[in-house]
Amino acid sequence: MTDDTANKAFRLDGEVALITGGGSGLGLGMARCMVRSGAKVVLVGRREAVLRDACADLGEAAIYEVADVCDFAAAGALIERIVARVGPVSILVNNAGNSMKKPAAETTVEDFAAVLNTHVLAAHNLCRQVLPAMIAAQHGSILFTASMASIIGMPLIVAYSAAKSAHLGMMRSLSTEVAGHGVRVNAIAPGWIESAMLRRALTGDEPRTNKILSRTPMGRFGDPEDIGWAAVYLCSPAARFVSGVLLPVDGGAVVGF
Repeated sequence: MTDDTANKAFRLDGEVALITGGGSGLGLGMARCMVRSGAKVVLVGRREAVLRDACADLGEAAIYEVADVCDFAAAGALIERIVARVGPVSILVNNAGNSMKKPAAETTVEDFAAVLNTHVLAAHNLCRQVLPAMIAAQHGSILFTASMASIIGMPLIVAYSAAKSAHLGMMRSLSTEVAGHGVRVNAIAPGWIESAMLRRALTGDEPRTNKILSRTPMGRFGDPEDIGWAAVYLCSPAARFVSGVLLPVDGGAVVGF
């Protein structure tokens, strides 16, 4: 292997990555790393001002589309607009999500459905929109943003845990279905990552902060780009024989004791 081959193994030149929930947090971290690796990125979300600011930060390789992933009937038109602007989607990152913290006995059917719609039904709906072109091209990568809640039990988030566990089922089933067509499907399980959302959750709650750090062998929170570089790897030629994998990026939290 030459140095040039090694360098290209982790590049995403020529790829078009659609990242839902890409305007902030983990989605923006993944977008930054993908742009640095040569991809064009399309950020999809509901808040235009957030998306506009993110694209200004990312530069000319980034565009955005304002869309609600739970508007299932509009997904086809969304993909058509993206294809017309930048070409076929070769990387889909199902990252958009919501959460709900409630005791299970107080979580209504409507509460549960709202979480499943965003994480599960919307993700599948986008997969089915982009898969025909990926299969025809014999090339593509689909990535799910899973969670620690996909792996370990956490109280008060029964709907979120169910949705993130469903991501693993979709990922495994899809990977076996489309691997022979040149399409790989994987997932990342982020640990506790520095973000505005994490800061809001932990501000003034020192016991919870200490609990998280005590069960993370590295003893610190991660950075959004830790997730971003893992995403680049899984979507790059370096991972060309990797499909159906859940990759925890968590500072060792899953195996910590």
